[in-house]
Formats: sequence, structure tokens, C-alpha cells
Amino acid sequence: MKPFLKEIVCREAFAEAVGTFILVFAGTGAVMVNSVSGGAVSHIGISFVFGSVVAAMIYCLGHISGAHFNPAVTLAFWTSGFFPGYRVIPYILAQSIGAITASALLLISLGRVANLGATIPLNNNWLQSFVLEIILTFILMIVIFGSGLDRRAHVGFAGLAIGLTVGLEAAFMGPITGASMNPARSLGPALVGGIWQYHWLYWIAPIIGAQLAVIVYWYLSNGFRDIK
Repeated sequence: MKPFLKEIVCREAFAEAVGTFILVFAGTGAVMVNSVSGGAVSHIGISFVFGSVVAAMIYCLGHISGAHFNPAVTLAFWTSGFFPGYRVIPYILAQSIGAITASALLLISLGRVANLGATIPLNNNWLQSFVLEIILTFILMIVIFGSGLDRRAHVGFAGLAIGLTVGLEAAFMGPITGASMNPARSLGPALVGGIWQYHWLYWIAPIIGAQLAVIVYWYLSNGFRDIK
């Protein structure tokens, strides 16, 4: 890889690390503060925080890195042909490091409360959460394609549409699955807190859901030709 390309990739990957750090610090931090404060934030408040921080990071860093902040999204962009393969691993590593750093700082700041915001299936029903995480990520990725990549979409509303989607999905499915839709978001609390129960599903299900969205939007956009 040429030196100038390395510099660009490093800068973009760093933006992904920063964005994912802020996402996990604010989102899982809200879960932890809600526990510490006796429910002052509330479930709807937590959902609002997740949606708001995603929207904010898209508007803040989207013009630098594309604002993936999610390995499932990065892989979906790659398989759909909108993202070069040589950037996939740096992005996923950066996203993971950002999430892990956020969880480590939350542990230091707030202590070991609320499982550090880890995502765990309700009543250990992993199959239920597996199916729901596929569907939730499918919906999220469809919104990303439709609002963020399709040239026919209204300009400037992608961050709002994607943030609202994350917030509403967290609101209505968060109590069941944790509404992760993001392997990096789940990795941070799992690694730092040593909470690995059913962690595999929070990688596999979001990736499957995002890939299903690739197939569906490929059809809806005439093989992606209408997007470009």
C-alpha cells in the first residue's frame, strides 16, 4: 500500500475508533448510570441516548470515515461493493478497540455495575435473541442503504434516520436482546467485564442481518445501479 493510502486509512480507522468509543461510552454508560441512579435515566432514556449518539457521530465523523462504527455495517458495505477490502480489517479492529477502551474507562469510573451494559438474551433464550438481532440489524442496514447511500434519498437526513432507527429498536427490543445490532458494541462490555454468555450470537446475528439487507437492497436498487 502506498504511503499516502496508509495515512488515509489510518486517519479513517482512527475516526472509527473515536466514534465507536463515544457510542459505547455514552450508550452503555447510560445503562450503568441508570442502575447506579435507581432508574433515573429509564429504558426510554437509554434508547434515546443510543439513538442520539449514533446520529451525532454520523454528522460529526461521517465525512471522514463513512461513520460505520459497526463491524456488521463495514462488512455489508464491503460485500455490496461500496467499500474496499483492504480497509475492512483496519476498520473492524479500530471499532473493537474503541469499544473496549470505552468499557474499560466506564469500569474505572462507575465500577462493575449493570454488567457494564453487556448484551445478554432475556432468560437465556439465545434462539429468540438470535432471530431478533438478525431482524433488528436487517432493518438498520436497510435504513442505512436507503438514507445514507442511495442518491435518490433526501440529502442530509441520513444521521437522523439512522439514529431514530437505533433508538426505536432499542426502545422496543432492548429488554429482550439488548438491541445490540453491533458486534463492537457488545464486545467492549463482554471483554472488559468477562461476560461471554452467548456473546457469539451478537457477532453472527448482526452480520447475517446486515447481509440479508444487502441482498434485499440489491434487488430494490436494480443491482445497486440506481444508488450510484
